[in-house]
Amino acid sequence: MLYPLKFNPILKERIWGGRRLIEEYGKKPSGSMEKPYGESWELSAVQDNVSTVMNGFLAGNSLQELIEVYMGDLVGDRVYRQFGLEFPLLIKLIDTADYLSIQVHPDDAMANRLHGANGKTEMWYVLDSGKDSWIITGFAKELAKSEYFDVLAKGTLSQYLRYELVEKDDFFYIPAGRVHAIGKGVTLIEIQQTSDITYRIYDWDRVDEKGKSRELHTKLAVEAIDFSVTPETKVNKKCEINVSNEIVHSPFFKTNHLSINRSMNRDFFKLDSFVVYFCSEGKVSLETSSHEDFTLSKGELALVPAALENITLTPMNEAKILEIYY
Repeated sequence: MLYPLKFNPILKERIWGGRRLIEEYGKKPSGSMEKPYGESWELSAVQDNVSTVMNGFLAGNSLQELIEVYMGDLVGDRVYRQFGLEFPLLIKLIDTADYLSIQVHPDDAMANRLHGANGKTEMWYVLDSGKDSWIITGFAKELAKSEYFDVLAKGTLSQYLRYELVEKDDFFYIPAGRVHAIGKGVTLIEIQQTSDITYRIYDWDRVDEKGKSRELHTKLAVEAIDFSVTPETKVNKKCEINVSNEIVHSPFFKTNHLSINRSMNRDFFKLDSFVVYFCSEGKVSLETSSHEDFTLSKGELALVPAALENITLTPMNEAKILEIYY
């Protein structure tokens, strides 16, 4: 019988990466502990980066192998009919000691036409941030597409962008086509379509340890960018305790936030989808008919197969959890 599944994190060295993924969240890299690790891919079906199960009798099996065997029992019949053997979401932890590049992702149509892949719409949930940490999301004032290359050449693009200070527990929704970047001192979880396509616009003139700058994708980016002036991008939702608070329900994924101090039953009989739980604070036990002793600690994630239609969440005192499904 299927049961809640934990996966081995896949750590990614990044020029802008920090230390919190290792030192605070206990992620273990396959290489040197001293490298700057900026991303931990917690659940992935991206080619050459497919997650493997950590727990139970399925340990060592890849997510792809599980879908091949269990199909709708794992992901939901509805999800399986739409995506087949492809898992639709990629979930990462991100930690920044420096600025990410200013970048943009293509939508489904462009990504499929140029890369035979999905586009990349995403959302962020801020787990921690520095006092003056910020993100960039879209344009604060009008910039015509015809003026873009001139602005880029002059180095004045930042004057047109929307900067927002961030705090712990902030949510942001980043649709494909929106220019964005994460500033330094931010730790967050990113939930996105299964895609690894990024068009880098500007990389702060930095170079790596060999003196090389990273590739920019200027022509591709201008085709992908939505030049509309962006309204406030923070998802302003008041989260009540001991209820499921809807944060983002988009065509690409759905995310709820739960802050609980007592047991809470969740019934997914009508959902017909896998459910992913991520624990952002505290500890929480997941009780199902198939597995009686299963605990998530801060920074841990579990996939609950679609065949398990009922689950009880019990915090150890208090816990904050994201609930993610398709």
